[in-house]
Amino acid sequence: MRTNAREAALNIIFAQQFNTDCTDAFKRRVYKQFGLEKDDDILFAADLVAAVEEHRDELISKIEAASHHYLANRINPTDKSILLIAMAEICYFDDIPPVVSVSEAAWLARKYSTETSADFGNGVLAGVINK
Repeated sequence: MRTNAREAALNIIFAQQFNTDCTDAFKRRVYKQFGLEKDDDILFAADLVAAVEEHRDELISKIEAASHHYLANRINPTDKSILLIAMAEICYFDDIPPVVSVSEAAWLARKYSTETSADFGNGVLAGVINK
């Protein structure tokens, strides 16, 4: 299920903000923790993580431009991780409609972050989509 894959990717991307050397063994443990057993689900999570790793600087620049004077280092690490996932989907996953990426980001923010995070994320992502 892609929602579980996004949650797994969120945990890995969050961890990478504090430890850039997240091993494949760590990633496999996270995939297992979130019940990713089908190859398609693991591949989707791995593709999300890889897209963020490969395009992190570009994605952060877009987030900063859309967040109106908030530099990425001022954004809550959980919110930043969620935004990176959604931005990667919007920019590099043509098979996912942007509205789905925004909706999933809001769901992750409600589950893992503060009560205002979903609104903040929606605003940032809307700014990116509408450019």
